[in-house]
Amino acid sequence: MAVIGTQLLAGDVGGTKTALSLFERTADGWIELAATVLSSAVHKGLEAPARVFLEGAGVTPQACAFGVAGPVVGGRCQTTNLPWTVDARALASSLGVARVAVVNDFEATARGLLELGPEQLVVLQEGDVEPGGHAAVLGAGTGLGEAILLRTERGARVLSTEGGHTDFAPRNEEEDGLLRFLRQRHGGRVSVERAVSGPGLAALHAFVLEGGLAKGRADTLVRMQSEDPGTVIGELGAAGSDPACAKALSMFVSLYGAEAGNLALKTLPTAGVYVAGGIAPRILPTLREGGFLAAFLDKGRMRPLLERVRVSVVTDARVGLYGARAIAASLT
Repeated sequence: MAVIGTQLLAGDVGGTKTALSLFERTADGWIELAATVLSSAVHKGLEAPARVFLEGAGVTPQACAFGVAGPVVGGRCQTTNLPWTVDARALASSLGVARVAVVNDFEATARGLLELGPEQLVVLQEGDVEPGGHAAVLGAGTGLGEAILLRTERGARVLSTEGGHTDFAPRNEEEDGLLRFLRQRHGGRVSVERAVSGPGLAALHAFVLEGGLAKGRADTLVRMQSEDPGTVIGELGAAGSDPACAKALSMFVSLYGAEAGNLALKTLPTAGVYVAGGIAPRILPTLREGGFLAAFLDKGRMRPLLERVRVSVVTDARVGLYGARAIAASLT
C-alpha cells in the first residue's frame, strides 16, 4: 500500500480521448493534484503529452500506470483504434520514472471496481452476490472492452481479454440483415465491437436508414457531420425525438444486453456483471427500460441461471483512472 506522500500518475488511454490524473496519498486517502483530458487523435503517442502534463504540474511521481485500449504484451501495446504504440520502457525513459505499468484499459477498469462505492453504481438486476466471488466487466466506448476480476488470497487479479473482437452472432432476421450490412461495410468478418460501440451505434443508425426501418431527420444528419455521431444518436434516441435514432438505440441496447449475457455465461460471475464504458452512463434511462435485461436473460435454458446474476451499471466514468491509480500504487 502506498505510504502518505506518495505521488502517482494514472492514465486512461482510449481511441477518442486520453485522461491523465496526478494523485497524492494523504492521511485521509487520495487527493487529485492535477488532471487533464486530451483528444487522442491530435497526438502521435502518449510520451509527449504525459511529459508535458507532468512538467506543468511540477511533479515527478514515484510510479505511473496507464490503461490502454488494446492488447498488452510485455508492457507494450499497439492500440486498436488509434495509431499509437504505448511502451512501458519508453514511457519510463521519457518521464524519468522508474516504475511504469502499461495494462489493458479494461484491466484497469476491472481493478477500479474495487475502488467504487454503492453510490457509483446503478443495479439493473439484484441477483445473488457471493462474497469474494469473481466479477465480469464490459463496456462500450470507442471499442468494446471486457475483463474478469478475480479475488484471491494474494489480492485482486484481473484477466484481461479481447472479447469485444469475438464474432457477432445475429439472433433474428433483422440482425441477419445487420450482419450482411456490416459484412459489406467492413469487407468480411464482423466482430461484436462493430455493433456494440460508439462507431457501432453510428453503423446501426445507417442500417436503420438504409433498410427503411425508421425515418430519420435531416437536422440529425447535419449534427452528425460536426459532432460525434454516436453521442448525437444516443441523445436523440433516448429523447425519442428522432425515430431512426430511437430505433438504432433500441437495437444497440438489445445487442449490448445480449453480449453481457454471453460474457456472463462464459464466466459465471458470482460477484456480478458490471457495465462500464463511456456510453452506458449517458443512456442509463434507456438501459433501465428493460431491453438490456430482456436480451441479457434471453438465453433459453440458461435463463434461470442468469436471473441469479447481479447486473450493475458503473456511473462513474473515471473508474479506469481509479484502477490505474491502484495498479500504480502496487508498484511502490
